[in-house]
Amino acid sequence: MTTFNTSREIPASVEQVFAAINDPERLARWWGPAGFTNTFTVCELVAGGQWSFIMHGPDGKNYPNECIFVELESPAKLVVQHVSEPKFRLTIGLTPTPAGTLVSWSQAFDNSDVASQVEHIVVPANEQNLDRLSAEIARKQDGD
Repeated sequence: MTTFNTSREIPASVEQVFAAINDPERLARWWGPAGFTNTFTVCELVAGGQWSFIMHGPDGKNYPNECIFVELESPAKLVVQHVSEPKFRLTIGLTPTPAGTLVSWSQAFDNSDVASQVEHIVVPANEQNLDRLSAEIARKQDGD
């Protein structure tokens, strides 16, 4: 198994960050790398819940995704199992800090060969996801 880890401190409370993750409408706005949009078919934000969605790429292609919410511990942790290819488990941890919240993002692939093949996409995409999450939280804090 190969795991890619990144983290970001966001100047917002753990509850504010979790609210951007735990609301399907907000999640759809920020999920994915830069330039992507999402259409959620199912988003059952409970442990064991299904998450089916299509990511629409800036290249005009559609990328179907099937996931299961494995764990949902409000407001500290979310674990998602990506059951369509490529298979991976994403763990998002939220830890309070003096300046806000440390978001820890850990993406563990089932197959190390697959992880090696997608590393050049996954590493920058995870950073872009955190950029978009930060922007969504700032947008909400600004009153949108």
